[in-house]
Amino acid sequence: MYEKKQGKKSFWYPYIRELDRQRGRGQLAVESPLLWSEEELAYLTGSPTKAEVLERAEGIKREYNELDTVWFMAGSLFQQYPYDIPTEAFPFEIFKQAFVAVQSCVVHLQKVPLAQRFALVPLGPPLLAYRSNCKAMLSAVNGAVELVVDRACKAGEPIVVWCGPQPNSKLLINYGFVDDDNSYDRLVVEAALNTEDPQYQDKRLVVQRNGKLSVQVFHVYAGKEKEAVSDMLPYLRLGYVSDPSEMQSVLSSQGPVCPVSPCMERAVLDQLADYFNRRLAGYLTTRNEDESLLSDPNLNPRRRVATELVRLEKKILHACLQATTELIDELPDHTVSPCPAPYALLLK
Repeated sequence: MYEKKQGKKSFWYPYIRELDRQRGRGQLAVESPLLWSEEELAYLTGSPTKAEVLERAEGIKREYNELDTVWFMAGSLFQQYPYDIPTEAFPFEIFKQAFVAVQSCVVHLQKVPLAQRFALVPLGPPLLAYRSNCKAMLSAVNGAVELVVDRACKAGEPIVVWCGPQPNSKLLINYGFVDDDNSYDRLVVEAALNTEDPQYQDKRLVVQRNGKLSVQVFHVYAGKEKEAVSDMLPYLRLGYVSDPSEMQSVLSSQGPVCPVSPCMERAVLDQLADYFNRRLAGYLTTRNEDESLLSDPNLNPRRRVATELVRLEKKILHACLQATTELIDELPDHTVSPCPAPYALLLK
């Protein structure tokens, strides 16, 4: 912000001018949702990305509020800038725009130690086309960042660069785009033991013994929804163990094995199906409405990228729901009523 205020006198002027031209926009010419209006953020209703954007925006606000303290405590950092203290020199909106511009230049480097994984490349991401399934990448080479391609390229031929193992929510927030063919895309399902359960402590021991937590996060990757649902089932079954003798049996077993009755399995699968249906119902549009919107060539760019994101999220949720429904259909007796579970696990 201070360098920008110096205009053409700044050494960084050519870079700042180009970043201003891009204004943190990604390859879809869409700015990060951190710069969207409240009405535009509504496009993301139902998506966990909306809450992530709002949380990130709060973090940026906290950083802005701490700038003056940094200015007073570490004045030597600002000696070359004879301006007022930060919050008097720059309003919050300017700071947020600068934050997003810098954030859009962060790249994931490969073949380096973890502590050196991230780098700032001012004219990198804003000017590059990114994909999740290509082999050209930005790498650390002899102390510099180089674009290493995976094949011979002709002059004028476009180069697409690997953007690192990031889900679409991160791609949208950081760079303003989503990737339709992103094998790293995922949704999160959070399950938690019910703390009011009289057997909470015993169940906590069981999940810890099997490498899980009392509040467990399950990552559901695109294309691997069946595996994710199968991974959740042993954990969720614990919520339906109510008999103390059954709990002792679980405690004495070596694996995450619950005595699975037909009514318990039906209850667990019904709970999962209800959860996925509720998440799908939280969106403003259906999948068919998303497809209709995306077929409009005049659709607002921000609405388009938001619609692409929620469409891909719904695709994952629908696949999870389908996998759960198929397991229900495989149950030997459909007339069995689900077991009651006053302390069933909580899904979020």
